[in-house]
Amino acid sequence: MAINERLSGNEAVAYAIRQINPDVMPAFPITPSTEIPQLVANYIANGQMDTEFIPVESEHSSMSAAMGASAAGARALTATSSCGLAYMWELLYVAASDRLPIALALVNRALTGPININCDHSDSMGAKDAGWLQIYSESNQEAYDNFIMAYRIAEHKDVRLPIMICQDGFITSHALTNIQLIEDDLVKKFVGEYKPENFLLNSECPMSVGPYAVSNYYMESHKAQVAAMENSKQVILDVADEFYKMTGRRYGFFEEYRMDDAEAAIVIMGSAAGTTKDAVDELREQGIKAGMIKLRVFRPFPAEEICKALSHLKAVAILDRSETFSTQGGPVASEICAAMYRSNLNVKSASYIYGLGGRDYRVSDAINVYNELFDYINNGKELVDFNYIGLRSRED
Repeated sequence: MAINERLSGNEAVAYAIRQINPDVMPAFPITPSTEIPQLVANYIANGQMDTEFIPVESEHSSMSAAMGASAAGARALTATSSCGLAYMWELLYVAASDRLPIALALVNRALTGPININCDHSDSMGAKDAGWLQIYSESNQEAYDNFIMAYRIAEHKDVRLPIMICQDGFITSHALTNIQLIEDDLVKKFVGEYKPENFLLNSECPMSVGPYAVSNYYMESHKAQVAAMENSKQVILDVADEFYKMTGRRYGFFEEYRMDDAEAAIVIMGSAAGTTKDAVDELREQGIKAGMIKLRVFRPFPAEEICKALSHLKAVAILDRSETFSTQGGPVASEICAAMYRSNLNVKSASYIYGLGGRDYRVSDAINVYNELFDYINNGKELVDFNYIGLRSRED
């Protein structure tokens, strides 16, 4: 029987952590993820879990401690945002190359430059090539569900990679919504106990973690990570299928919303998917065949599956909440366009940047994008390939 509750996204993730009861959580506070370690510390103080909480002096140290704990055979996690993730930068690559299945609760926030504490995806997108699995959440419910599934994916023998569970700062992390929680015993059974094959404290099998890799081995190490990333695709689907049987909530690489007969669609990640759905519904009431794809799994990138979902469209807009400064569009657009090219998929596409630094993204903004797509489809008006949504002019 599901437990009906009303929680913020941070509270939902902290609740999931309590239910999983991992071995070690080092953490350092940073807005807007601070509540997660704070709530976990309260659970521990109240005797509701026995995780070893380690207050550290920086985010670099929190990832270092998580890596040490994971290498020793413990189930480890941490939480951070924005500059905190950037401070972990070098260690993100080490954790992935050492094949440590650490879970990271990432509350997305703009990277400083200029200073900003609001939501965009520049932090996680900056780390997209670090070798971590990345799963994004539209809602508080998804943030909770995704974290429940995280260790089952990361710890799988065919994967053994660290994983980021991302949610949008303040938009979901601090907003209260209705949520369905799973009973503690079901979560415990679903996640299971962590039984690493190799770990530093195993006296019967001496080993080292993170040794210097000479030229004869470095490339092979990276190829092994690529193989694990490829393996994770099936594991993600298998775990999601088990989760569906337990909860009735179905997840995949992405969600297709009113896509069956759609002529134009927006591809988007995170909380803005809900806003886009409202725009789709409004246009559908007018007989306009709009659709949406909400990308949930960004690493591994589901290239073939995305191309198949887009193949019947006449035009697609790909919306990014981060900049690459390549002058060619955002990171999601770059990945999708590359996948379309390799698949010989000839669907007109355009890249849009939205929501940087917490800039509002409204239903009307989504409708404007759809109007541009259908103006191309119906009237042949050329799409601007790279555009900003809601950009202020000098007169504003």
